Amino acid sequence: MTVEAGGREWDVAAQLEGLRGADLWRRLRPVRGLAAGRLEREGRELVDFSSNDYLGLASSAELAAALAEGAAKYGAGAGASRLISGTRAAHEALEEALAVWKGTEAALTFGSGYAVALGGIPALVGRGDTILLDKLCHASLVDAARLSGATLRVFPHNGLEKLERLLAGAKGRVLVVTESVFSMDGDRALLREIVEMKERAGAWLWLDEAHAVGVMGPRGTGLAGELGLSERVDLQMGTLSKAAGLGGGYLAARREVVDLLINRARSLIYSTAPPPALAHAAVVALELLAGAEGEARRERLWSRVRQLGQVLEMPEPASAIVPVMLGESARALALSARLEEAGCLVPAIRYPTVARGAARLRITLSASHEAGQVEVLAANLRRAQAELG
Repeated sequence: MTVEAGGREWDVAAQLEGLRGADLWRRLRPVRGLAAGRLEREGRELVDFSSNDYLGLASSAELAAALAEGAAKYGAGAGASRLISGTRAAHEALEEALAVWKGTEAALTFGSGYAVALGGIPALVGRGDTILLDKLCHASLVDAARLSGATLRVFPHNGLEKLERLLAGAKGRVLVVTESVFSMDGDRALLREIVEMKERAGAWLWLDEAHAVGVMGPRGTGLAGELGLSERVDLQMGTLSKAAGLGGGYLAARREVVDLLINRARSLIYSTAPPPALAHAAVVALELLAGAEGEARRERLWSRVRQLGQVLEMPEPASAIVPVMLGESARALALSARLEEAGCLVPAIRYPTVARGAARLRITLSASHEAGQVEVLAANLRRAQAELG
């Protein structure tokens, strides 16, 4: 279909055909949740190796009950933005709990992790300032950096030498942006070295802990907590949609930073507040993450991580994310389809999520997985790779 607008043509069909021809076309495929770690798609029951529900809390009875309790207490929605009448007691309770958990003076919650980045980074830096960004940072961080108007410089993934040179020449306020666990590669930032470098340069550090909180560190506080660096990280971003099993995002920082974001973060100011029932349930999720239940789930998760490394005869993975590098999109799609036929849901990750020629399968492990399921995944993966050549 060709649509004319303002004298120009918008050939949507041609664009879609181009995506199909490059093996980059995507479609939404609904699933139905079954027991923890299992889904049903198009009539086929699958073991889910695609989800970021690292601790299996998304299907937990505790969070389902907490969400229902929150809805009964606060209703279904907030009805307004945080600065109008959308802030409820549940939001304040969650932010207080987050600050205690992360060991900061304050925390601020948003509707998603994307909204944290998109509102927070441009609120802190702008024209005349400099952002130094790891090349493999999430799209939300890249988009936020561009939106800020600050000078953007990208350093190679974990490229400390380049980062040090960029720090030496940066102008204005300088913000280093990285993830603690990188979402598509599953490896970790060289966090201790980055903290030391930003301190020598007088820069601030924005650390996205989305794939580390709940999974690493004392009480599941993340990589900064595991390394004893929390007090030296200026801005700790995270989500409640992965290991915490719910939805939403947060930034934990000094009180004055949070106050500034309340006044300047556009994704907070101009969005209806997240449902208070969700905030109510998130307090329960934090209690689970920080307590004995969370510790037991982390132990099960890391047991599965070590197991997968052993059965695939690879070094022990650094996180619950294990990529299988394939290169071409067509090969990644074919291998993913073979695994789905065998009952394992493992997504093919392609450009633009990763660089061209860097397509892969992205295996994510969960505390919900059983040892036998990991064995079956590994056997099916080896068989499919052999069949495809």
